[in-house]
This record gives sequence, C-alpha cells and structure tokens, in this order.
Amino acid sequence: MTATRVLVLNSGSSSVKYQLLDMRDSSRLANGLVERIGEQSSRLKHTPLAAGGGSREWTGPIADHDAALKAVAEELAKDGLGLDSPELAAIGHRVVHGGKHFTEPTVIDDAVLAEIERLIPVAPLHNPANLTGIRTATALRPDLPQVAVFDTAFHTTMPEAAARYAIDVETADAHRVRRYGFHGTSHAYVSRATAKLLGKAPEEVNVIVLHLGNGASASAVEKGRCVDTSMGLTPLEGLVMGTRSGDIDPAVIFHLARVGEMSIDEIDTLLNKKSGLIGLCGDNDMREIRRRIDEGDERAKLAFDIYIHRLKKYIGAYYAVLGHVDAVAFTAGVGENAAPVREAAVAGLGSLGLAVDDELNAVRGDEPRLISPAGARVAVAVVPTDEELEIATQTYALVQKTN
Repeated sequence: MTATRVLVLNSGSSSVKYQLLDMRDSSRLANGLVERIGEQSSRLKHTPLAAGGGSREWTGPIADHDAALKAVAEELAKDGLGLDSPELAAIGHRVVHGGKHFTEPTVIDDAVLAEIERLIPVAPLHNPANLTGIRTATALRPDLPQVAVFDTAFHTTMPEAAARYAIDVETADAHRVRRYGFHGTSHAYVSRATAKLLGKAPEEVNVIVLHLGNGASASAVEKGRCVDTSMGLTPLEGLVMGTRSGDIDPAVIFHLARVGEMSIDEIDTLLNKKSGLIGLCGDNDMREIRRRIDEGDERAKLAFDIYIHRLKKYIGAYYAVLGHVDAVAFTAGVGENAAPVREAAVAGLGSLGLAVDDELNAVRGDEPRLISPAGARVAVAVVPTDEELEIATQTYALVQKTN
C-alpha cells in the first residue's frame, strides 16, 4: 500500500491545529483544533470531512501538548484515520522561524531541532511551541518522517539590500538581526495560485501579495521568488494589524522608556497587543469597525484610514521594487472577505493600472477570482489562502524525493 496521507500540525503555545490530507487528490480527510491546553476548560473540536459526518466537540482538562496530540490521535482513530495507519506518509509541522539557513522544507533530525531551538530568542512565542509539537509527534510515530515547513523560508530569496537593516554589520550578524519575513507559506501559495488564475506559470508573473488577517503582511514576488516583504526580524514590522503597530519610529521606544517610564516588557506588550486597530479604536475586527463607520463613528473611521494609508504605501513601494506588476492579490480573513478594504486600498491608483469592479468586488466565494475590470492593465484578485495544503504539498514532495 502506497502511503499518501500527510498530517499537518500547527502547534501554538496553548493550541494545536491539525489537518489530515490525502495527497493523491489533495482532499481533506479531517481537521480540528485543540485549544486552551493546560487549562481545566481545554476544548477539542474534530471534523471528519471524509466521513461526511458532523463535528465532534468536547471540553475538559488537557494537561499538555503530549496529551493534546494523543487526544487528536484518538479522534482520528475513531474515523479509521489513526496515526498508526500505514497510509500515513509523513507529518508536516509549521515552524514559524527558520532563520536565514532553512530555505526549504526539511526532514527533522537532532541537528534541525537544535537549530530551531537556537532561534528561540528571535521567535520566543512561536518556536518553543513548534518544538513541543515536533517532539510529541515524533514520540508517537518515531518511524515516520517529520518535516518542518518554515514561515520564513519563502522570504530567504530576498536580496541583501532588502533583508538587511542599516545598522552596524558586526552587531547585526552577532545577534542575527535582519529581516526574515513571515506568513511565507501563505505568500508562496497565493503567488502561485494567482499565476494559475492568470493562466501563466509563476516564473512569468510579478505579484504583490497582501495577506490581511489579524496579523498582516505584504510581499513583492518577482517571477515566483520573494524579493521583499513587510515583516522583519519579528512579525511586528510593516502593515497596521489587529493588535500590532507595524512600522514605527524606533525612537518612540526610547521616548516611552525615558519619558513614559515604561519597561521594555510594557512597551513590548503595547506594540504587539495594544496597538494597531485595537489601539486606535478599541476593535480589531474589521466587520465591527465597518459597522461603526456606517454609524458615523469618527474614531473607527480614523483607524480604518490609517490602516488603508499604510496598505496603500506598501502597494506603491512594491510596485516600485518590482518595476512591473501583473497582479495584486488579496488573501486571509480581511483580504478575502472585506470588500471595502480592497476597494479603498486601490482607490486612486488608476494611473498604476489598479482598479476594482464594484460588482465583482462585492461577490463572496471560496475560489480564486478576479475583481478588476475587464481589460485592466493589472489584475486585482481575491485568492483564498491554504497554508495547510501548502505545508502538506511541500512535505509530501520532500518525502517522495527522499524515498
């Protein structure tokens, strides 16, 4: 029997998202979420997609990631999809930070684990949780290839001119300070899917990808390769996000420390959790912000205007970086669902060949689609992202190649 299934695991600090796919046709067999790990009110929701049945859900104490993955394995086994199945080819793990050296999916061994651990100082919230998921999954199936797919890998093709900060080189190198970028699996998937939508190969098109969710990032993709992206050493740089400030004068930090007498931890919390949309207007849900704007709320309108202003700046900047743009693609929760954001982001950019058709922009759907007017010089697209499929595809391709 040929093993064609891949289990994708995304281990967070207190959660595990998972999806089981059959790579013969990229079909989903099951997916689910374990959240609030370590609490008495932990919750597991499991959906057996292949069986056509409804979701199963239960709450109760799940002590740690080991217990969480064992609970996931039990749920999969109920549907005949257990981790002991000979049809399972590999487990693919989302790893947020791979530094500058992990440029592609990698079979995990002790050396890889050690390097992911060494990168914890530049990804303190994410890499420890990713490591826990890897170690637990390896203990459950030590005979199975475990593959790391890195959020940063797609961005390692950035030239040094885009990847380096203008600070002392020796200091930067000693502390690994450079621009890494994130959401790479999404940017990779969406840029290729956009090329396909245009009927071309990825190597034939230049695409600006706008991944707009609670976390948000932009990328400039030239002929299938990332040449610039908005996030940097951490996911804090770049666009205005749900709770993150995005770009800010670094001296603001010194000012808050000296004049505001705030500690480094307090400033870190401010910029990562109390800024962005929620800091500007008290809401980080774009639907709620638009509702408030419709009711005449000026604070919500200002937050929206700041969000769009920053977004438009990056579109223009990446247009300049690429020189020629074939498409701008919107993706993720806000990008896929918020028509007013898409409309506002390209408003006034007609001289760059960018515009949206009002009727096409208002249509909702799960498939990639164009929302620009017929004959537009630059295509504007909505492309639902699929990071799990991207991870599974890269994992399976590597395992097939290795075998």
